Amino acid sequence: MTSKIGGALAALALCALAGTAVAQTSPSELGRGAGGQPPVGGQPETSDKPSAPQTAPPSIATSLPNPDPGGIRASLEARGVTYSLTYIGEVLGVASGGIRRGSIYQGRADLQLDADLNKLIGWEGATVHANVYQIHGRGLSRYYLANLLATSGIEALPATRLYELWLEQKFLDGKVAVRAGQLAADTEFLVSQYGALFVNGTFGWPGIAAANLPAGGPAYPLATPGVRVKLQPTDELAILAAIFNGNPSGYGPGDPQRNNRNGLEFRARDPALLVGEIQYSYNQAQDAAGLPGTVKLGAWHHLGRFDDLRFGADRLSLADPESSGLARRFRGSSGVYAALDQMVYRVPGTTDNGIGVFARLSGSPGDRNLVSFYVDGGVTFKGFIPGREDDTFGVAFGYARISDRARGFDLDAVAFSETLQPIRSSEAVIEATYQAQVLPGWTVQPDIQYVIRPGGNVANPREPNGRATKNALVLGLRTTIRY
Repeated sequence: MTSKIGGALAALALCALAGTAVAQTSPSELGRGAGGQPPVGGQPETSDKPSAPQTAPPSIATSLPNPDPGGIRASLEARGVTYSLTYIGEVLGVASGGIRRGSIYQGRADLQLDADLNKLIGWEGATVHANVYQIHGRGLSRYYLANLLATSGIEALPATRLYELWLEQKFLDGKVAVRAGQLAADTEFLVSQYGALFVNGTFGWPGIAAANLPAGGPAYPLATPGVRVKLQPTDELAILAAIFNGNPSGYGPGDPQRNNRNGLEFRARDPALLVGEIQYSYNQAQDAAGLPGTVKLGAWHHLGRFDDLRFGADRLSLADPESSGLARRFRGSSGVYAALDQMVYRVPGTTDNGIGVFARLSGSPGDRNLVSFYVDGGVTFKGFIPGREDDTFGVAFGYARISDRARGFDLDAVAFSETLQPIRSSEAVIEATYQAQVLPGWTVQPDIQYVIRPGGNVANPREPNGRATKNALVLGLRTTIRY
């Protein structure tokens, strides 16, 4: 384990590029929105999404009698080191439908550390970031639903794991930034600012990426070695490109989270995942005539090999008893996506309160991917209740279409076995949530979700007759405390 950590630190050191045109601006991303983009206003006070800023205020410390015992935080900040600790605890339960009824408690503690190396050691334009998760409890999706669009963004197997550990070097007054180390794609790519309000995990890292990429891709709870380059020629335009190790857990048997149990594998020998995204943010100035928004266009390509979901190498259906059972193989897989965050109404006299809408859609080839089309969207309302200006209410919808190849395999299985079984088609989720601020940095969030065709319409393993898993009503309550 020591050699792995040493290797990671060495890799971080190598990513620093020599040059005289280093950034003179602060490397901090405070004041940025989800994914590091300019904020569009109306974002929730707290979020489980890795893309949401975790080191920005508010903090529960402002409500404590002694917000900084011993002056430790102030002393560290003077040296360029900032930290935050966030705890999310939630109770979720299946009230009806699903594999079975029941409830769970799960929690996640998140320690984040950022160091401005200019202040710390005189290294201009360089920043180090690390965060560690302590995850505990049982997942509702894993044990009670078996659905594709996970009911919680913090659901994962119990573990204490390193998530991200990277060094970033900025150049040309911050217009160019190179980041290298252990990275996660869901901190910057494919994310929505308004989607950060919702409990369901698909409104962070979308379900199409989680279903189609090996081990779910470089996203919570699995990060992986990579390099990201960000070009920001203007305040409105940003261009991001990244290369990641293509499988955060490797290709061994068993659960990916158990294969990379503590986030210390630092794999760098798997076929690569390439991701690129263009972000355009508009109406960001306070005196802008219109309301702020951000449009994103992106694509990913994985260089590995992927199995045909219906046909074998012998061109027979994999459900055919005469088939060899060896799937036809494809070289590479890919996906495209678009996203929009838009404030549509601002409460007069405020900058942050109002109505925001978001929408995302994505597609991937259906011959080698379980999900071929995905769309989600929603609306959020912040600051509409007198005296509750920091509360946010939202409603969102997500839909994942099962590919024709996977559906065709199900039809073949029915034809060859001459037995009735569900045919996969799609999964959808509707969520309504209300985030109430108890104190700055402390929120309570009741939540309700309705899951339609869990797993895409798969058989319930607890039903002896093989009937499809029923639509599920999920009720929950989350609390988040950030220090």
